[in-house]
Amino acid sequence: MTDESRVVDDTAYHEARVLLLIDAACQAPGSNGVLNGLTKLAKMDFLVRYPHVVGRVIDDAVDIPAADDDPAVIDDPMIRYKYGPWDDRYYDVLGRLLSRGLVTATKGQRGALKFKSTHAGHETAGELASRSEWNTVMQACTRIASLTSTMTGNQLKNMIYERLPDLMDRSHREVIA
Repeated sequence: MTDESRVVDDTAYHEARVLLLIDAACQAPGSNGVLNGLTKLAKMDFLVRYPHVVGRVIDDAVDIPAADDDPAVIDDPMIRYKYGPWDDRYYDVLGRLLSRGLVTATKGQRGALKFKSTHAGHETAGELASRSEWNTVMQACTRIASLTSTMTGNQLKNMIYERLPDLMDRSHREVIA
């Protein structure tokens, strides 16, 4: 996306990115057609938003190019939370996607939510992915979904903490830069 088309404080931008990520996760081999848990969603989103660290977190992964071709640029910073990288907008964003019928959420093991894109959500994700300004984000979502499809949210969280101590060694609620 170009700077002119991206406004990271815009809720619609976050809704679109999260929808693309959920849809990609549901399509990834080994996912059983769902994205298991909010923790996994947040950690996958972290890897999409911080593309320059993917190769450090996931074995045999190649860093994903950033949207503006500068690998050190972070699409939209997240905060350090008690369970790793987090964004306080997830509840609002997911609520909006659920209310529009673009995703569903069901309870899984131990009360964790399972997210799935609906038919309308899958079609909307396809329409977004066909636009040039969303191409890089969609590619990143697809790559992260493929790399993490058989991992749990806790496995991803642990890998992030173990392999990125320089980013995770900060106070709770501090921005991860």
